[in-house]
Amino acid sequence: MKSLQTRIYDLLEGSINNKASRACEIFIATVVVLNVFAIILESVHELHEAYAAEFHVFDVVSVMIFTLEYVLRVWSYGVKYSKAEGGSWRGRKEYIFSFYGLIDFFGTVPFYAQLLFPGLDLRVLRIFRLMRIFKLSRYNSALNDLIEAVRAERDSFASALFLLLISCLVCSSLIYIAEGHLQPEVLPSIPAAMKWYLLTIISGWGNVEAVSTFGVVLVVLTQVLAIALAAILTGVVATAYTTQVERREVMMETEIREALADGVVTEEEQAKLEQLKRQFGMSDEQVEAIRRQVEEEREEKARKAGGNTSAA
Repeated sequence: MKSLQTRIYDLLEGSINNKASRACEIFIATVVVLNVFAIILESVHELHEAYAAEFHVFDVVSVMIFTLEYVLRVWSYGVKYSKAEGGSWRGRKEYIFSFYGLIDFFGTVPFYAQLLFPGLDLRVLRIFRLMRIFKLSRYNSALNDLIEAVRAERDSFASALFLLLISCLVCSSLIYIAEGHLQPEVLPSIPAAMKWYLLTIISGWGNVEAVSTFGVVLVVLTQVLAIALAAILTGVVATAYTTQVERREVMMETEIREALADGVVTEEEQAKLEQLKRQFGMSDEQVEAIRRQVEEEREEKARKAGGNTSAA
C-alpha cells in the first residue's frame, strides 16, 4: 500500500521524470483547458440552449476526473513526510490548505453545491468553475515567479502605491475645487472626484469634460501622471520578474554543482533535480546546458590541478 501511495504521488507530482507522469500532466491540463472553453461557450445563450445536455455531461465527467485527482492527491500526500517529520497527516494537511489544494477543492465544489442547493445562482457557480484554470499553474512556474517577484519588490510597490495615494488626494481635491461648483452633478464631493481620478488613471478617461481652463490643464496633467505611474509599476514588475528568473537558474546551478561535487549523481540527488526542474518550469535543454557548463568547469579545474602537480 505504501508503495502504491508513493507511485501515485510521483505520478501526480511528477517528481520522477517518466512517460506516465508526463501523460497524466498533459491529460489533466487538457481537461482543464477544455473546461474553460466549455464554460465560455456555455455563456452564449444560443449554444447553451442547443447543447445543454452535452455541456452537462462534459461537466459531470470533468468533475469526476477532478474529484478523483483531489482524493488521490490527499491520500498520496501521506507519504511526503516520515513519522519523525510529522507523518501522513502533515503531508495531507499541507496539500489541503495549500494554494493548489484550495484551487482543486473549489474547482469541484460548485457541482456538488448545485446538487445540494439547486437554487444557487449559476453565474456565481460559473466563477468558481473558472478557477479551474489556476490548476494549470501547477505545471508552469510563471504565476509563482510573478508572486515571488512582487513579494521581493514589495518595498518598491509600496512606494509606488504611496505616490498613487498622494496624487489621488491632491488631484481629486484640485479637480473638485476647479470643477465642483461648475459641475455639481458630476463632481459633488471629493470622494466623487477620487472616482474620477481612479477612472482616469486606469482607463485614461474619467468621464468628466472639464469646463474651466484650470480643469482642462489638471485633466491633462492627471493623464500624464497616469502614464508615468503605469511606467513605474511596469518597470518594477519587469525588473523583479527578470531577477526572479535569474535567481531560479542560480539555485538550479547550485543544486547541480552540489550533486556533481563527488562526480556521482545518486538517485536521491537526481530525483531532487527533477523536482526542482519541474518546480522552476525549466526545460531539459536548460538543465542540460547548466550541467554541461558545471562539468566543463570541473574538468578545467582538474586539468589545471594536474598541470600544477606535474610542474611541481
